[in-house]
Amino acid sequence: MSVRVQVILDEAELSRFRSRARKESKSLSAWLRDAGRAQLAADGQRRLLDDASALREFFRACDRREGNGAEPDWDEHKAVLAGSYRSGARP
Repeated sequence: MSVRVQVILDEAELSRFRSRARKESKSLSAWLRDAGRAQLAADGQRRLLDDASALREFFRACDRREGNGAEPDWDEHKAVLAGSYRSGARP
């Protein structure tokens, strides 16, 4: 059974949402449904860091993902930033 839901948007939001829906070849309604489903899926994948063991495991996972487990020192960070700046790359 389908249920109708009213959503209050300002004109700018409506315009942005409609534009994005058109780019994805979807109706506004389908785009909003998909956006809501994606948000629910993302929420389900988040882990809470609500105790010390969860926090330790989070940092271990970060170390594994980065490979060497060691963070570069500040001079290395500065060199990377300076090289990026000199090359013209901007955030």
